[in-house]
Amino acid sequence: MSYRVRPARSSDAEAIYQMAKLTGPGFTNLPPDRDALKAKIARSEEAFARDTDEQTDDLFMFIAEKLNGRRRVVGTCQIFAKIGSEWPFYSYRISTLSQTSKALGRTFRAETLNLVTDFDGATEVGGLFLHPGERAGGIGLLLARSRYLFIRLHRKRFGDRVIAELRGVVDEAGSAPFWDAVAGRFFGMSFQEADAFNAAHGNQFIADLMPKTPIYTAMLPETGRAVMGVPHTSGRAAMKMLEQEGFRHDSYIDIFDGGPTLAVATDQIQTIRESRLFAFAGSKDAIAGEPQILAAGKLGSFAACYGQIEAAPDGSALLDPDNAKLLGIEVGASFLAVGR
Repeated sequence: MSYRVRPARSSDAEAIYQMAKLTGPGFTNLPPDRDALKAKIARSEEAFARDTDEQTDDLFMFIAEKLNGRRRVVGTCQIFAKIGSEWPFYSYRISTLSQTSKALGRTFRAETLNLVTDFDGATEVGGLFLHPGERAGGIGLLLARSRYLFIRLHRKRFGDRVIAELRGVVDEAGSAPFWDAVAGRFFGMSFQEADAFNAAHGNQFIADLMPKTPIYTAMLPETGRAVMGVPHTSGRAAMKMLEQEGFRHDSYIDIFDGGPTLAVATDQIQTIRESRLFAFAGSKDAIAGEPQILAAGKLGSFAACYGQIEAAPDGSALLDPDNAKLLGIEVGASFLAVGR
């Protein structure tokens, strides 16, 4: 069975919408709204069509397609090239404030939530979703790591730091304990309402209405404190993949559901560091060896898949004919390969 990652197109909109309906509450980057998704795909197509080396407020949206006689979209993911451009990118940073009383002879340490925009200008990876019937065979890994290969192939289009926000704890009724404990008290709307509004309009309303002073976590109910920095059960595997790439959670959480925000220096992402650039020397049937993730193509012609290579000392490599076809490359073109 062959799978390929490529840029999303307007013709993929209905398939992406059908997957979006399966995501559940809190999956902001993939709202189950046809118009919102069509707008995202259109924005992505504009980004792929813009041939520039400048980092701008681009959205790149990809899909994974299953090729088994007929093509079928089975997954999707996204890259936001520069966050904090149109409106600030808000996070809560968990800090500790120490105060000493000489009269009592004691030091008190209070944990606080501080509303910050520390990640403005960074690149964000997100929106990764795989159809429940396709969560085997490493397709999620292919989707996730193809983003980093795309970043390497177009390095100047992205920031020096990459972040990933993981969905936080949301119960079966669609409520988020962290939202109920903090923001819900100021906005007079449920988590579902705020989440839907954020997906369609952005989070500028947070800046308009949220208090800018630190919030002492001791004042929050235990239900809210307990979920700070805790990923949704469906995001634990994604968190592990991110950590394997070098992402780390360092005191930043999402302002809506309290999920962890992880970050890494772009050039220290494992897939970027370990990927090698080859010149395509031609095709050869039945190449032996361990499968690798392969990627090639500029912007809208980008594609990624699993395959074997036969490398030569001069930096060239042979590919299986099917893999060369999936990548859409001709002899002499360059491609990236990284161990699975």
